[in-house]
Amino acid sequence: MKRILLFLATNLAIMIVLTLSWSIISRVFGLDQVNTPGGLNLTSLLVMAAVFGFGGSFISLMMSKWVAKRSVGAQIIEQPSNSTELWLMETVRRQANAAGIKMPEVAIYDSPEINAFATGPGRNNALVAVSTGLLNYMSRDEAEAVMAHEIGHVANGDMVTLTLIQGVVNTFVIFFARIIGNFVDRVVFKNEEGNGIAYIVTSIIAELVLGILASIIVMWFSRQREFRADAAGARFASRDKMIAALEKLRAMHEPSHLPSQMAAFGINGGQPSLARLFMTHPPLEERIETLRRSA
Repeated sequence: MKRILLFLATNLAIMIVLTLSWSIISRVFGLDQVNTPGGLNLTSLLVMAAVFGFGGSFISLMMSKWVAKRSVGAQIIEQPSNSTELWLMETVRRQANAAGIKMPEVAIYDSPEINAFATGPGRNNALVAVSTGLLNYMSRDEAEAVMAHEIGHVANGDMVTLTLIQGVVNTFVIFFARIIGNFVDRVVFKNEEGNGIAYIVTSIIAELVLGILASIIVMWFSRQREFRADAAGARFASRDKMIAALEKLRAMHEPSHLPSQMAAFGINGGQPSLARLFMTHPPLEERIETLRRSA
C-alpha cells in the first residue's frame, strides 16, 4: 500500500509540475492552443509533447534516489556498524575509484530476494543499494561482482541515457497519438466543431498502442546495457566472480520484486514472463555465455 500511495503521489506531483510548465512555456513563447477549430497546431503539439515526454522522464530521474529510498525502505550507510557494512563501503569505494566516478551513496534494504540496484540523476550523484537476501546468500566474491555490475551502470551513465531514450519515445507517442485522434475525429466521424469524444477516445487508445510498441525500443536498450554492465562487473571485480554471481542468480530462480522505477537497474531480471521483446534483462544463460566468450 505504501508503494502504491507513493507511486500515485509522485505521478500526481509530476503531472502538476508539467501542466504548469506547459502553461508558462506556451505563454512565454506565444504558442497557440494545441487544439484549434481548424485542427491541430502541429508546432504547439510537438512542443507540448516534448514538455510532457521529456519532462516526466527527467523529473523521475531527479527524484529517483528519493523514490528508491522510500519505495524499498533503503537504509543509507552513514557510518558502518558492522564488518559487513564496512566491507560493502570499502568495496564500492574501490570500484568507484576504478571507474573514475564519485563515491555513490550505499544502502541496504530488507528483502529476501537476491538483488541490488543503482539509481540517481548522474554518474557523480548515484545510489547503490543491495538487499539483505543478497548479503545472506551470496559469497563476498559474488556480492563484489554484483556491486561492480551496479557501479558499471553508474559509470556508463545508463540512468541518463535511458531517460533520454524514454523522453524521445514518450514525445513521439504523445505527438502521433493526438494526430491519429484528430484524423479519426475529423475524417472518420466528420466532426468540424472542435475535438469531440472520438478524438479523446482514439488518442487514448493510440497512446496505449504506440506506448507498447515504443517500449520495445526502450527494452532493447535496457538489455544491451545489461551486457555492458556485466562487462564492467568483470573489469572491476573479475570475470570469474561475475559469472559466479550470475550462476548463483540462475540457481536461486528468484524473480525480481523491485518497484518499476528500479527494476530496470536491478541485477536480477527474474524469469521472463513476457516475450523477449519486452524483457528488461537478457536471459541469465545468455549473459553468462557472453562473459565466457569474452575471455
